[in-house]
Amino acid sequence: MANFAIMGFGTVGAGVAEVLRLNGERIAAGLGEPLCLKYILDVRDLSGNPYADKVVKDFSVLENDPELDVVVESIGGAKVALEFTRRALLAGKSVVTSNKELVAAHGRELLDIAREKNVNYLFEASVGGGIPVLRPLFQCLAGNEIEEIAGILNGTTNYILTRMVQAGISFEEALREAQEKGYAEANPAADVEGVDACRKICILSDLAWGREVPPEKVSTQGISGLELKDVGIASGAGYRVKLLGRAVKLADGRQCAYVAPHLIPSDSLIAGVDGVFNGIMVRGNAVGEVMFYGQGAGSLPTASAVMGDVIDALEHREKRRSLGWSEGADLADFGELPMRWYLRGDFPVPAGCEVLEGGAALTGVLTAGEAGALAERLGAAALLPVLE
Repeated sequence: MANFAIMGFGTVGAGVAEVLRLNGERIAAGLGEPLCLKYILDVRDLSGNPYADKVVKDFSVLENDPELDVVVESIGGAKVALEFTRRALLAGKSVVTSNKELVAAHGRELLDIAREKNVNYLFEASVGGGIPVLRPLFQCLAGNEIEEIAGILNGTTNYILTRMVQAGISFEEALREAQEKGYAEANPAADVEGVDACRKICILSDLAWGREVPPEKVSTQGISGLELKDVGIASGAGYRVKLLGRAVKLADGRQCAYVAPHLIPSDSLIAGVDGVFNGIMVRGNAVGEVMFYGQGAGSLPTASAVMGDVIDALEHREKRRSLGWSEGADLADFGELPMRWYLRGDFPVPAGCEVLEGGAALTGVLTAGEAGALAERLGAAALLPVLE
């Protein structure tokens, strides 16, 4: 029998228990042994919960149990979760998490500990929720040199932008609607300011190229400053506005990662990803472009990915997953990236630009630095990159 524990019995933790309840027999058949949820670590009173008999409040119970194989970390944040993850790995337990903040900021350290202790640290659910993207990236696409990753990595912002297009409502109205439906937190800053997408593009970059990209070094722009006017002009010109996390391997070997709202052609695959769904495009030099699409959050979709990692960790007890990255990616500044740009404002359209209805224009290919300088010189009211 294989034993695992859940730390933090919120949305994701409860979802993992439910996946085991629904699919326990199938999981056991695939593993070749029963999978038992032995402990739930939570400081709250769960006496009325069906799993109350499994609840413990002292982490050392998990830490010191030699029969415990895997710990699911669903506490969130990077304080208590970091301490308990370190201790679990040092105690010889594999750890599975959906915690993108922890993986983006401390993944290299935790993977190093896992390597030293010959256990697994797995985090498929940290990017894309229930969408399998990390394992395909380091396993199925291992024969490729990854050239670019670009994705809608946050369902809250994608829902807001979808409603701005479809209902013609402002950012503020769409955000209130998202909060009423439970898609956005009372404090939505991590989503709407791009912080969540930044953490996820860092993890994707780390895995794609094996070098650490710290979140604090990633240029990050959210959607709180977007005006409905720009969304409407873009739609009229055959584009959709989407918040993308993007990572690129440059010809000189350097990497660049950033988060920003983009104009993308309406006929592109990623433009059709609406509502709370995520879509992630990966381009490899052998496979070309592949697309991963699905629910990027939610209790059961995220728990599905977590449970997949639990099974993977158990199947690799004898020989751990070879997974990790080194420190110090050679990063190019976002200002060096060349692309076309959307400008709006009351100014004469510069030569070589494509005029759009509504007082906007699309530039030719410029670096981000050149585009910013041009927007400042013209007094542009809006400046957005165009991904084609």
